[in-house]
Amino acid sequence: MKNHTQTHPSRDNIGAFEPVHPERFAAAQKSTWVSIGINVLLTSFQVVGGFFAHSQALMADGLHSLSDLFSDVLVLFANRHGNRHADADHPYGHARIETAATLILGTFLAVLGVVLLVAAAMRLQHPEALRAVSPLALAIGVLALIAKEGMFRYMLAVAKRVRSQMLVANAWHARSDAASSLVVIVGVAGNLLGYTFFDLLAAAVVGVMIAHMGGKLALEALAELIDTGLDAEEVEAIRQTLLNTHGVRGLHELRTRKMADNALVDAHIMVDPKISVSEGHYIAELARHAVLKNHHVMDVMVHIDPEDDLTAKPNAHLPSRPGLLAHLVERLEEPGLLDNRVVFHYLDGKVDAEIYLSSDQRLAGQADELQARCDELVRDDELFRIIHVHRIHAQN
Repeated sequence: MKNHTQTHPSRDNIGAFEPVHPERFAAAQKSTWVSIGINVLLTSFQVVGGFFAHSQALMADGLHSLSDLFSDVLVLFANRHGNRHADADHPYGHARIETAATLILGTFLAVLGVVLLVAAAMRLQHPEALRAVSPLALAIGVLALIAKEGMFRYMLAVAKRVRSQMLVANAWHARSDAASSLVVIVGVAGNLLGYTFFDLLAAAVVGVMIAHMGGKLALEALAELIDTGLDAEEVEAIRQTLLNTHGVRGLHELRTRKMADNALVDAHIMVDPKISVSEGHYIAELARHAVLKNHHVMDVMVHIDPEDDLTAKPNAHLPSRPGLLAHLVERLEEPGLLDNRVVFHYLDGKVDAEIYLSSDQRLAGQADELQARCDELVRDDELFRIIHVHRIHAQN
C-alpha cells in the first residue's frame, strides 16, 4: 500500500510563474541584487586599482569579486526557475535547479582558484621582476574587506530566515571573499614593508581559498544530485517519529534523499496484518503527516507491510484469490463456499483464511463440522496455515 499525495498544475498553466515559496523568492531576489550592485563596484575598484597600484593580489581578489558577480546572476536564474511549482514533467518540483546551479558555481570557482594559483606561482619564479605596490592597494583592500564582511552578514541572515541552501552557500562565498581580502591586506602590507614577494604570495593564497570553497560547494551539490541521504541523526529522528505513530508496529526500511532545502522520505512500516485496508491507510496517513509536521521534509511515501518482508518467507509464489478459492472448494468439497465472504491473509509464505458463513445458508448450521474439516486440511496443506470459520448471525 502506498500513500502519496502530489498535485500537478495543468500544462496550460506551466508558463505562468508563481513561486512555491513567495517569501523565500522575494528575499533571495532582493539580497542577490544587493550583492550584484556591491560586486560590480568592488570588481571595478579592485581590478583597476590593482592594475595601477601594481598589486597582483588585489587583481586576483578583483577576479574573485567578478566570479561573485557571475554567481549572483546564476543565483537569480536558479531562484526563479527552482521556485516553480511541480508539473507533469517535474512531479517533485524544480528545486534541483538550485542544486545544479550550486554545482556549476562550485566548479567555476575551483577552476578559477587553480588558475590564479598557477599564475602566481609562475610569477614567483622570477623574483627580479617583482615590483613594489602603491599604498592605494592597501586602501582598496581595507574597503573591500569591510564591504564583503558586511555583505556576508546581511546575506546569511536572509538565508537563515528563509531557509535556503543556495543562499547560505552564496553568503559563505561572500565570507570567503572577506577572508581573501584580509589575505590581500596582509600581502600588500608586507610588500610595502619591503617584502615584495608577499603580494604574489597573497595572490596564491587567494587562489587556494577560492579553489577550496569551489570544490566544497561542488562536492556537496554532487552528493545531492546522486541522492545522498540525510545525516544519521536526522534519519534516526524521522525513524522515531514513524515508530511513535499509533498503529505502527515496526519499521524495517527507511530511505531519504535531499531535494535542495528539503528532503524526500520513503518508509516501510509494519501494522497488524488482520486490520482492514482502510485502517492501514489511516495509519499511513498518520505516519506521513507526523513526519511532515515535525521534520523539514517535502514529501513522504509510506508503504504498509503486514510483516517484515526482509526476513519473512516470500508470498509472491502463492496463488491469487481465484486460485485459493478453487483450492478450498476442491479440498473441502464444498462449492457453497463461493457464496460466502472469505478473507485471505498472505503471511510468511502461506495463507491464513477467515470464512464468514451467513446464518440463512446451509453451511451456517454446519459451522463446527466445517471448522473441524478445515483444521484437518491445514495439517498437510501446502497453501493454508490457518483457517477460521465464523458464523454470522442474522440481525433483526
